[in-house]
Amino acid sequence: MITAIYPGTFDPITNGHTDIVRRATRLFDKVVVAVALNAGKEPACTLDRRVELAKTVLAEFDSVEVKSFSGLLVDLAKTEGAEVILRGLRAVSDFEHEFQLAGMNRRLAPEIETMFLTPAERYTFTSSSLVRNVAAHGGDVSSLVHPVVEAALKDKYSIETE
Repeated sequence: MITAIYPGTFDPITNGHTDIVRRATRLFDKVVVAVALNAGKEPACTLDRRVELAKTVLAEFDSVEVKSFSGLLVDLAKTEGAEVILRGLRAVSDFEHEFQLAGMNRRLAPEIETMFLTPAERYTFTSSSLVRNVAAHGGDVSSLVHPVVEAALKDKYSIETE
């Protein structure tokens, strides 16, 4: 059984993330979606809310487990028995940062491989920060996120703008 771990802040989880997860379920027996605390960023949603939204969005996938984490990703990967760290690449601009992360993770845990997947073309421009920005300004994000995420964003930003 091969387990992959797919980390991110998922603030919010987008259809691009879901596309990566969908394809990962065809490649791996189990996919752990690891929602990061990421103290260096100020997320729009709390960690618990991001986990809750990811669980709802990914509920259709029996082989997917969603959990939160803080600390080193490789420590969680070892705890979960993951052999693969899965990362998404949208554009060449993502590569340099992802390459550095992969190198560090390999140094920390050489037994764990990093693999990259690219999202479907329609999601290559989609990022959580873009979705948050559009939603915060009242724009339509319905084609970029699951309806439950869209509702959560509308709820969050309608309260802040009133």
